[in-house]
Amino acid sequence: MAVLARASRTDLQARLADCPALPPHSRLRGPETGLMMLRGRAGGDGAPFNLSEITVTRCAVSLPDGQVGHAYVTGRDLAQAELAALVDAALQDPARRAALLDVVIEPLAAAQAEAAAAQSRKAAATRVQFFTMATMR
Repeated sequence: MAVLARASRTDLQARLADCPALPPHSRLRGPETGLMMLRGRAGGDGAPFNLSEITVTRCAVSLPDGQVGHAYVTGRDLAQAELAALVDAALQDPARRAALLDVVIEPLAAAQAEAAAAQSRKAAATRVQFFTMATMR
C-alpha cells in the first residue's frame, strides 16, 4: 500500500497499461479530499507536537468478487486515489496478484527506492563533519 500511496497517477497508469484490464468496480467511499495533521517529535523521540497539516485524498472501492480496496494518497488527485484503491482490491485476488506484483508494484518500488537513494546521496554530499573540525585543534 505504501508503494501505491507514493506513486503518481501517471506512473500507475503507465504500469497498468502492461497488465490485463482491471475489473469494473463500485465506489464504497468516493474519492474525498481533506486535511490530516502531521505530528513530529523533537529529536525523533521527544514529546509529540503538531507540525503542520497535509492534504490527503482517500477512496474505497469494491470489486464484483467481493474484494475491497482502500487508498490514502497525499494531494488532491481524486483519480490517483481511486486507481490506488482499485489496485489494492485487485491485489487481493490470487489470480491477479502475481501479475500486478511483477508488472506494477515491484517496478514502482524499485523506482521509489532509487529516487530515495539519489536524494540521500545528494544530501550526504553536503553533510558537514563536525567531529573532524573538533579534532583539528
